[in-house]
Amino acid sequence: MEMISVPSSDLVDTCEALSTMIDALQGLPSNPPSLYIDLEGESLSRHGSISLLQIYASPRDHTYLVDIRALGARAFSVPGAGGCTLKQMLESASIPKVFFDVRNDSDALYAHYGIDLSGVQDLQLMELATRTSADRRRVNGLSKCIERDAPLAAAERLAWEAAKKKGVRLFAPEHGGSYRVFDERPLSEDIRLYCVQDVRFLPRLWSRYDTRLTPLWRQRVRNAVAERVALSQSPGFNGKGKHMALAPRSWS
Repeated sequence: MEMISVPSSDLVDTCEALSTMIDALQGLPSNPPSLYIDLEGESLSRHGSISLLQIYASPRDHTYLVDIRALGARAFSVPGAGGCTLKQMLESASIPKVFFDVRNDSDALYAHYGIDLSGVQDLQLMELATRTSADRRRVNGLSKCIERDAPLAAAERLAWEAAKKKGVRLFAPEHGGSYRVFDERPLSEDIRLYCVQDVRFLPRLWSRYDTRLTPLWRQRVRNAVAERVALSQSPGFNGKGKHMALAPRSWS
């Protein structure tokens, strides 16, 4: 099978590289959002660990894979040349950050590193808000949204599907894999490609859903995102189980 090359990306695993990345992310446009974020780890939550934090900078068409396993708390405290840190960017209400289902990411960031996310836009909720009321009971996963709503060229779709299948076989226990692959260094090309592919198509979903949101539903999405972040930081939050697939109660 033909080897699929990894799109433009950097593994950010030193303080110097982190500082350079922060400077590169400063001053990017906020409308549409420039930053699309995902996290990987073993049992990603307050009970697990964070291995990688992916940031796709859409104006640069470039993905930064921040090595949380290597950097630890320094990933969020080392400043760029202007003095800004990744923690400040993640907590800034004026810098929009797009996630797909922010709950477990927020849970892990808050529990392990005290990151109180702000400025979040959640694609999973945006997609749900664009449906008809009769079909607004359960949320969809990322793969389904990309398959159905991301305008991909045929070659892009084949590459995305291949990367997804390879990645799942490597990390999903039900397929004989282990989430520890996200901690292995050097990072395998297959896992690196999976991580990059997970974020680089998110801007296309954002564009599709944003144009369909009415003012009323745009506000409902904002409220629901704030509720998700607050819930993820609460003592009793459980990010596993069937309840995670249910729509916000006020939407049904």
